Amino acid sequence: MLQLFSNKTFRVGLGIIVGVITYLLLIHTLVVVESGSDQAAITNYRDAIWFSIVTLTTVGFGDLTPATEFGRYVSFVFVIISMGIYGILIGQFTTLIATIKENKKLGLNGTNMEDHAVIIGWNDFGKLVLGQLIGVGKKVAIITNNKDDIDFIKEENSKNVYVLYADFNNIEMLKKSNIERSSIVFINLTNDTEKLVYILNLKKSFPNLDYVVTLDNGDLKNTFISAGVTNTISKHEISSKLLASYMFEPDVAAYSESILSFADTDTD
Repeated sequence: MLQLFSNKTFRVGLGIIVGVITYLLLIHTLVVVESGSDQAAITNYRDAIWFSIVTLTTVGFGDLTPATEFGRYVSFVFVIISMGIYGILIGQFTTLIATIKENKKLGLNGTNMEDHAVIIGWNDFGKLVLGQLIGVGKKVAIITNNKDDIDFIKEENSKNVYVLYADFNNIEMLKKSNIERSSIVFINLTNDTEKLVYILNLKKSFPNLDYVVTLDNGDLKNTFISAGVTNTISKHEISSKLLASYMFEPDVAAYSESILSFADTDTD
């Protein structure tokens, strides 16, 4: 029984039934008390219903009015009810608008992006990657499980960036990023073990996607390739090679930076 009362649909249905019964009782009471007066304008149910409608809608034509004191009490109840109804409607409308805005902010309406990059997980490194992708005109969908990230991501980025707040393990939520039609998925989680486990699970739902990860431990490269990752990048390996170039081969370092930077024009 407790579960029944906790059901939202049941509560709404019960509220409607109680409201209808209350309304019918008020209509009946109004007809009974008014029909006993010689000056009564409301003498039948049709008149009572019409009076209740113009009162509840605050139209108030004035063509029908209670003649008895008790009838005025009933009409006063209708006025109070009308105020309550409008209050509820305004509250519901405000809640609806707030929900729509919140859903849009959280990306819950989804995106129709195609051939875009998907970044799962957000941090400072992801921010740098996003800047490079935007620089080459790439559309990007970012999935984060931290609401606080959303405002920071949207503040600095263009209309080509879609942000989704979601549980990374909720496949249906991930589909809102149109991940199935993406060109590449960058797994940007905390550590290598977490990335490997996540990719193995994600491949079950999206086996045909291309995945790329950065590794803290370069020795795990073959393990990730075997797990279905398209490209793996060891941050320490690349940074150490670039650092050596900066120290001993400045021309090579400058060339590397030029190659890695994104083009500003078609000529570049």
